[in-house]
Amino acid sequence: RGLAQVLLSASVMLANFLKPRVVQTRLMRTMRQVNPKTGEMFAEYEPMGDEQVRSIVGESHAAFQHWRRETPAARAQKLAPLAEALRARAEVAAELMSAEMGKPIPQAVAEVKKCAFLVDWYAEHGAAFLQNTPAPTLPGFKQCYVTYQPLGVILSVMPWNFPFWQAIRMAVPTILAGNTVVLKHASNCQGSAKMIEEIFQSCPSIPADLFRSLIIPSGQVAPVLEHPLVRGVALTGSTYAGQQVAAKAGGLLKKAVVELGGSDAYVVLADADLDVAAEAVVNGRILNTGQSCISPKRVIAVKEVRKELEAKVQALLETKKYGVDFGCMVNPSGREETVQQIEASLAAGAKLVTGGPGVPPPEGDCGTSFLQPTMLSEVQPGMPAFDEEVFGPVIAVIEAQGEEDALRMANQSEFGLGSAVFTRDLEKAAMLAETEMDAGMCFVNDFVRSDPSLPFGGTKTSGLGRECAQFGLMEFVNIKTVAIKG
Repeated sequence: RGLAQVLLSASVMLANFLKPRVVQTRLMRTMRQVNPKTGEMFAEYEPMGDEQVRSIVGESHAAFQHWRRETPAARAQKLAPLAEALRARAEVAAELMSAEMGKPIPQAVAEVKKCAFLVDWYAEHGAAFLQNTPAPTLPGFKQCYVTYQPLGVILSVMPWNFPFWQAIRMAVPTILAGNTVVLKHASNCQGSAKMIEEIFQSCPSIPADLFRSLIIPSGQVAPVLEHPLVRGVALTGSTYAGQQVAAKAGGLLKKAVVELGGSDAYVVLADADLDVAAEAVVNGRILNTGQSCISPKRVIAVKEVRKELEAKVQALLETKKYGVDFGCMVNPSGREETVQQIEASLAAGAKLVTGGPGVPPPEGDCGTSFLQPTMLSEVQPGMPAFDEEVFGPVIAVIEAQGEEDALRMANQSEFGLGSAVFTRDLEKAAMLAETEMDAGMCFVNDFVRSDPSLPFGGTKTSGLGRECAQFGLMEFVNIKTVAIKG
């Protein structure tokens, strides 16, 4: 999630990239891959040098020159076999992801299968979105229309929490639109990056170099973005990382799509089905061990039902199993940050209901990255559990005096990614979801999740732009007007 960068001035763009820089790859720090469950290093990668990075960008651009001239329908047909190639590697990929960042194997397998479903969806529906759109004909002209043309090489900067899904979710629609993609993955997910590249390469129908992986540290993102052949960037990560990359892209006048943090509020009204609400809160929050941007981090229940909801959430949370429903966290520092937020919230008056940092790790877990799913009650604004994004398995319950108070607190956040409303009054729920919840997504009576058919993105400091559906497909295209006279 953290993306430390040294941003270079746009005025030296060509000088930095067209002249060799004095960087010796062998002196650069290697990227060590450490299994958070065992604490053991299982792989090590040496960062690419500048010349190799430039070569990959050039090869990606050369591939773009041919790929962009394919019709959208032809592109979709050639990308379609990627789905079965992903399914064929699901078990192997799941083992790798689990070793890289601690994801339970069943969830990792499901992640790869979801990637395959995304490919299927775009192969079936994507080409239609890229068809020319008729426009009003100007006086004296024969025809006017809008066409959607690709931009070129797009840089993808992806996080560790969903190593396959985040990369595929960005790459497939971007490539279908006619672009090519170079991926800079999280430092602990270099194996996933290379495996995704290999899966693309394993499909005979997919031309070479449409998807390439760059093994580079975060400090090299800015120089890659400065490359004149790189036409845009998509980043998923922390708010700070998104601000830095979006600012850099803006200075270069290059398109940026950034999907950032979230502190999703789930509003539970007095007439809600509390069993439904509790199930959505628990399942949504411990998915990926709470390390998800869309997750019920703040559960805001009106006072009439708060105690009963808490009891149901606690009971359900305590049935969840390590290795299936949740795993260890990504690394010791991720655990420590979450523990500090828990402890600071407790010191400010919150109550520990269940879980917490004092629960010992299960057998087979070294414990350095383990955190038992935790529930806090009596959380209020001013506490880290309310004000900050808690990127771990922590459910914060907040009592609201009524519906208006609940909605006010739901929007009392710098973030605006996902949200949810729980009520039996579906007409009211639709109104609240549409007009009152300040977020990019609002689900009614279930937890928020991404799907290829629905646009994904947020408001405020949760990001800019959208992924998935037609909207994600159109982020990296030139919306070109064509007017023909004669």
